[in-house]
Amino acid sequence: MADDKTKRGGADRKLIALTEKYEVAYWSKKFKVTPAKLKYAVKKVGHSARKVEEYIKLQKHRAADKSRIALGEAYEVRYWSKKFKITPARLKAAVAAAGHSSKKVEAYLIAQKAAKKKKKKTAKKTARKKTSASRK
Repeated sequence: MADDKTKRGGADRKLIALTEKYEVAYWSKKFKVTPAKLKYAVKKVGHSARKVEEYIKLQKHRAADKSRIALGEAYEVRYWSKKFKITPARLKAAVAAAGHSSKKVEAYLIAQKAAKKKKKKTAKKTARKKTSASRK
């Protein structure tokens, strides 16, 4: 049992009791996660507060790392190039312009694509005007 109230020693403080609402609230606040994420972590690694804390830190690190583009890793360049459907050189240029955040790079590429379409439409309109003016 993770929470024996008759024992007040250090061993009991190192365990997380999911059956006690106040403990779930305390540990959730301490680790800055939702109670559901805390319960999942406890089920995954056990009741040890240290193990749960390590697991949560690892998960937060992975989540933050997924949204960053590391140009130093060849597999990342291949992955993001394929995801955005661009060449590695264009990816590197986009990262240089927008930063390493995948969301910022995606927004930058979308904006470039929209600007390119707008430029093509403008070029077509001017070409039509020139041909219609030369016919008259």
